Amino acid sequence: MKKAYELAQLARPSERQLRWQETEFYALISYGMPVFTGKQYGDGHTPASMFWPEDMNTDAWCETAKKAGMRGIVLTCKHYDGFCLWPTAYTDYSVKSSNWLDGEGDLVKMTADSCRRYGLKFGVYLAPWDRHEPTYGSGRPYDDFFCHLLTELLTGYGDVFCVWLDGICGADEKRAQDYDWGRYYQTIRTLMPEAAICFRGPDVRWCGNERGFTRPAEWSCIPAYLGVEEDGSSRPAASKKKLSLMDRDLGSRKAIRDETAFLWYPCEVSVPMRAHWFFDSNDKYSSKTKDKLIKLYLNTVGNNACLMLGLSPDKRGALDDTDTQILTSFGRDLEIFFGFNLVSGATVTASSEYSPDCSAKKLLADDRKHFWRPAEGDKKPELTVEFQQEELFDKIMLGEHIADSQRIEAFEIYALNEKGKWKQISGGETVGYKKICGTDPMKTKAVRIVFTEYRSWFELDKLQIN
Repeated sequence: MKKAYELAQLARPSERQLRWQETEFYALISYGMPVFTGKQYGDGHTPASMFWPEDMNTDAWCETAKKAGMRGIVLTCKHYDGFCLWPTAYTDYSVKSSNWLDGEGDLVKMTADSCRRYGLKFGVYLAPWDRHEPTYGSGRPYDDFFCHLLTELLTGYGDVFCVWLDGICGADEKRAQDYDWGRYYQTIRTLMPEAAICFRGPDVRWCGNERGFTRPAEWSCIPAYLGVEEDGSSRPAASKKKLSLMDRDLGSRKAIRDETAFLWYPCEVSVPMRAHWFFDSNDKYSSKTKDKLIKLYLNTVGNNACLMLGLSPDKRGALDDTDTQILTSFGRDLEIFFGFNLVSGATVTASSEYSPDCSAKKLLADDRKHFWRPAEGDKKPELTVEFQQEELFDKIMLGEHIADSQRIEAFEIYALNEKGKWKQISGGETVGYKKICGTDPMKTKAVRIVFTEYRSWFELDKLQIN
């Protein structure tokens, strides 16, 4: 009988999950009626005429996102107040009833078109909770309404890389709606099968907080009962001690030892740039500094997760100049930090290799289709990087070939000191899609990485030293 960790390593990402993971860093543009009312949560009763951006420029949003190093934008097409940012045929509570562009505007189209111009992926956020729609709480009639909205968004605006379904159902509402998640998922799968369903969906899980914290060991292959099925249901747990998505450990051998079913359920971190998701005219000083963004990036993208950073345009439809400057400077730093890989000019050798097609030299290829795999029986495989001369660096990036699952459980990183001895400078537990390990700035002629624990075998397709 196979052990739990042997079953866990059979969990692999779908193509849509792989494409989502490769997006790495993207924006959530929080825009809608809350910008004009000053309330983060609208009540659904604000007149549509209140929506009137003075100088909407979605190209500027995309330009800033691109300069920040982002690869996509998700737009809040409908928030809890029910106001739709496109001229939907299924409710009058939308931009078509506003005075903006004489009711002829379509912010979803503008954003999608701008994303294409700037080479960014486009995603849609849609909240099932609706404080305006009369059918909310009626069961199937509201599910019909919601699926109509999904259909419009997924057939009228080109490719969508993710659909972000907010799972909140307002507890203060007299009307309660039992969402038909399975039907929502089926609608998305039918109309946009390549889109990842995030937050409340079967493809991507939420990290559990809005502060940017991830786990020391962030596993993507976790017990199946922690996810949701395509029909919206959940599987029962095999163990008596049931985990929660809020727990600190979701995938170690100890945490999963009694489980028998697993799935690939990667982690997304969602954090606002400011103290709130929507623009607040009274909030002038809460923008994250560049240093905080760097720390956030290393802790998320650099720890087997994707980062969705919330940006909040003002009533004009413009991002704050301070935020734009911080994000632009942050993007320049990312280019400096990771623009040149010292490994490209070095000699890379390994303690073993599974076959010539899986040699350490494959790590010199500038893609993730090639990988190094150590030989069977190599209990503590090692990679050694020898530079032509002493090199200065402070970051080491590793990446597993996650198409074949996630398997590394512990590793150590050493540098050759001036006395010719190996000194440990960093290390960690999981690697997953990407792991960025920081060190104090140092000079050395060689770096060695020792993989001390792993599941059966592993494949490494990313090695970068900066």
